[in-house]
Amino acid sequence: MNVESLVIPEVKLIEPRVFPDERGFFQQTYHERQYQEAGINVRFVQDNWSRSAKGILRGLHYQLANAQSKLVTVVRGEVFDVAVDIRRGSPTFGQWIGEILSGENHHQLFVPKGFAHGFCVLSDEVDLLYKCDDFYAPGDEFSVCWCDPDIGIEWPAMDFCLSAKDQIAPCLKKIPAGNLPLYRL
Repeated sequence: MNVESLVIPEVKLIEPRVFPDERGFFQQTYHERQYQEAGINVRFVQDNWSRSAKGILRGLHYQLANAQSKLVTVVRGEVFDVAVDIRRGSPTFGQWIGEILSGENHHQLFVPKGFAHGFCVLSDEVDLLYKCDDFYAPGDEFSVCWCDPDIGIEWPAMDFCLSAKDQIAPCLKKIPAGNLPLYRL
């Protein structure tokens, strides 16, 4: 497995080893010891599966008291997956990382606590799986505007379909400081 620290070094792009043959392929999607050796030292407690159609944009979401690190994998289809640093005091506050994840390239994105996460679907349909290191807490869910001009995410050009909640998410500078995570060295 190859693990690459991206421009924001806490966010990692993972390229698992894939073993193809005439029958298909084999891939380990997670091996705790290998991920720990690569510096991803989290204990995952919840797996989630999201199926979405082309043009769906989900995000940018985060939890505060029950902050979650996520390991994102696409098993079918293709997404543009995004992580935004929303940690108050971080040297990369407001910066974003975007990667193409697909069932073809097998890449994974590790999104640590303190980052908002979202994705848009590029293929006709996608099955996206993500592991979380804390449980979903409905009363602790927050959102950042997907098209915040100060963040400037370069989403692929398309018409997006968003949930009602994502349509009214505030820009990062409008979120009270107490509703953002704190950067810790």
